[in-house]
Order: sequence, then structure tokens, then C-alpha cells
Amino acid sequence: MRAADQRLFIGGEWVAPDGGHYEVIDPATEKTVGLAPEASRDQVHAAAAAAREAFTSWSRTTPEERAAVLSRAADLMHRNAGRYAELAQAESGATTATARGMQVAVAVARFRRYAKGALEPVETPLPPQINEAGPMGRGGVLGALAVRQPVGVVTCITSYNNPWANPAGKVAPALAMGNTVLVKPAPQDPLSVYRMAEALAEAGIPPGVVNVVGGTAVAVGEAAVDAPDVDMVSFTGSTAVGQRIAEVCGRGMKRQLMELGGKGAALVFGDADLDSAVAGIGTTYAFYSGQICTAPTRALVHRSVYDAFVAKLTAYLGSLKVGDPRARETVVGPVISGAHRDRVESYVELGRKEGATVVVGGERPAPLDKGFYVAPTLLADCTNDMRVVREEIFGPVVAVVPFDGDEDEAVALANDSDYGLIDYVWSADVARAFRVARRLRAGGVGINTVGRNMEAPFGGFKRSGVGRDVGSYALHAYSELQSIVWPG
Repeated sequence: MRAADQRLFIGGEWVAPDGGHYEVIDPATEKTVGLAPEASRDQVHAAAAAAREAFTSWSRTTPEERAAVLSRAADLMHRNAGRYAELAQAESGATTATARGMQVAVAVARFRRYAKGALEPVETPLPPQINEAGPMGRGGVLGALAVRQPVGVVTCITSYNNPWANPAGKVAPALAMGNTVLVKPAPQDPLSVYRMAEALAEAGIPPGVVNVVGGTAVAVGEAAVDAPDVDMVSFTGSTAVGQRIAEVCGRGMKRQLMELGGKGAALVFGDADLDSAVAGIGTTYAFYSGQICTAPTRALVHRSVYDAFVAKLTAYLGSLKVGDPRARETVVGPVISGAHRDRVESYVELGRKEGATVVVGGERPAPLDKGFYVAPTLLADCTNDMRVVREEIFGPVVAVVPFDGDEDEAVALANDSDYGLIDYVWSADVARAFRVARRLRAGGVGINTVGRNMEAPFGGFKRSGVGRDVGSYALHAYSELQSIVWPG
């Protein structure tokens, strides 16, 4: 199926969209990648109804059957990885290495992980309890079992920064647990998600188990949340949108899994390996052009190494090639859209007005006359009350805040934030680094690294989200606990 002919995937059928099509734009060239379907509210509800109808049989399949489908889907995605990566790059503006290694390859790995995850035990035996005779009956011993059951129909609303890994991280564990899904991809790069649906269909997923509906209208997302057949919403995106989704879920008592904004604090102590810290914090520029919620965008640096840190990060920026994401040497590609480019640039200008020093960046990179490029930017001499330090910019911008005191001051600055997704600590004193990490109000902390363990729980404190996923924690997130009790 050509992108220009893209249809919705509802109940195992490719369905013409009621709202026609809209253009998907390549952020690097501003050319049309393809035409994506615009669903109507009724079609979204029909997709949820199809998922509800399919739930009864899919939830009763054996773990081995579900594992086989997920494994076959992973094999198909791996087989087609080249063309999938090309599409993902065209839609998202990712560099070639990112599209191949961090988008499609991660999606394949996640489907394989949850093919195995489908076979994980769902029953946990509990210690027997001795009950005395009373109003509830005769005395005796009661056995108990905690059993994880599928939630039901799960709406998966995915982010634009990774059109393969993010949907895979929702769809694969939800299916492994026996749920059925309604996927609403981000409007900026939805075509990849329809390719994922094709792979699942070819792998033998029964009709209605996976449904994909998309569009640019707010009503499409609203319908995917308020549909009466939906039991749970898994959302990755901005905190503001997450709050609106949570309000609707609250009215319907629907389960939520929210992975929202971040403003990662990177604490750099006086004894830190500055080269390591700069390389880690510098990933803000190199990884999705800063369009990543886990980025260490807020560097809190001890005064004793502040000048040296700024100098090293400035030099690091000078080594980064900005430009065509298809070129081998490119490190920083475009952001997702012209509107988002304008938003990021407005934050840089705001930083100037707030009193920050624009050390690097602040101007549109030349000689790029096409594409939505933002110059990697370093804001120094910042204070924690500046909006550029407090608000998620979601672009290649790092703000540096000096501190003079001990770890108490550093922790207080880091925790003085509405967000709490992932923070980072750089220090040669590992004992102190672990001590500081335990005091940070964040769902994850990296010590002398920005790397992640993909079995560790992922999620945020405060306005960075609700719930945890990744590894076996994702299987827990897409399940309900049921207790079964019997006389021993």
C-alpha cells in the first residue's frame, strides 16, 4: 500500500477515512512524504468497538499463541527494517543512525521482549492465612492467589519523536497481556504506525485486536479517550494534554498510564569527570535534536568547575554537524515542524530577555534554507526562576545554572521543578552520587551516565507522569490484579 493511499485499520480491514487525507511533511526538506488518513469521531468509536468485540477471544488465547504472533511481527519488522527506517526518517527528521538504531531496531527489540513477556507467570501465590471462627464462618486456613488479568481495550496515544519505539513500547506489552488496542498515532509522523499494523496483520493478529486511527483534528484524540469501549489510556506527550486526558479518564474511571514532560536536571559536582558530563549532557543536541523528554536540559554545575564546564560544552557544540539527517556526518537534524521551530526559537529569545547569556546558538543555522532547523543552543548564567530553566522547551537547548554550596543546595535546585522524569548526577564520589540520587524527586536517576537499563521501571514523579512501564513493569501496567481465595 502506497503512503498516498493510506487507509485506517479497523477490525482487520483497511477503511477509507471519512475526513479525507492530509499531508505528512518531511522536516528536513519540507516536501510531502505521503498522505495520512483523517478519521471521523464515529470511525474512532467503531475501532474501539472492534477492539471490544475482539477482546473476549484474544484475552483467552494462550500465552504461547500471543508470543508467536509478537515474535512473527518482530521478524517481519526486522526483514523490512531498511524501508521502515527510511519512512521514519522522512516523517520525523531523525538522522539515519537514529532512525535505524533507535527507532525501528528498538521497536523490533520490544516486540521480541514482549513475545517472551507473554510467557511470564501471571500468578503469585500468597501465604495461607489462618482465620478464627466468627461471623464470617468456621475457622480454617484460607489460601490466596494474586492473578494479573488484562485490562481490556487500551487506547495508545503515541508521541511524534519516535514513531516506532514509542508505539511498540505500548502495543507489544498490551497485546502480550491479552489486551486489545486502539492506536492513535501522532499526526506529524503517523505513516510508520500503519506499517506496524501491516506487520502485525501479516503476522496473524486476529481482526480487531489491533486498530489504528489517526488525524489532525482534536476530536480524533478525544474520541480515542472518551469511547465507551475503552478501559485504559496509555499516553506519551505533553503534560498539558495529559492533564486533559486524565480528566476524561477520571469521569469514566478508566485506567491511565501517562509518560509526560521532563526537564531533566544534571547535577555536576566539583569532582566530576567534566568530559563525561559534557558528553552526556551534549546528547540533548544529538538525540532527536533535543525532542526527548529524558534529555538533561538543565545543567546544575558547581561554581568551582562552572567556567571549565561551559568552555568544554561550547567546544563540544562546535563539533556537531547540523544539517541533512540523511548525510553520514550529520549529528543534529531538524525539529518536527516549522511551528515547533518557532516555539524553540522563542524560548531562546525569552532566555535573552530573562538575563541568560547565549553562549552558542540563538540564530537559525546557515546555509540551510529548507527544513525546520534550530541551532544547538547553550544558555549560561541562568537562575532557577527563569522560564527557560523551568519549562520544557523540547529542543536542542541546554540551560546552565551555577551553584555555590554543597549537595543540599544542588538537590534543592534540582527538586525545585514541576517535573521529575529523569535526573542525572556526575561525581567521582560514587557514595555521594548514590546518596544524592535517593534524594532526587525523579522517576529515574543516571549516575555518571545517560544510559538506560531497559528492564528498569520508567516513569515520572510530579507532572512527569503516572505509572511505570518498560521491562516486566509494562506487563504490570497493562494488567489488573485479581485475588482468588479458597479454603485450605
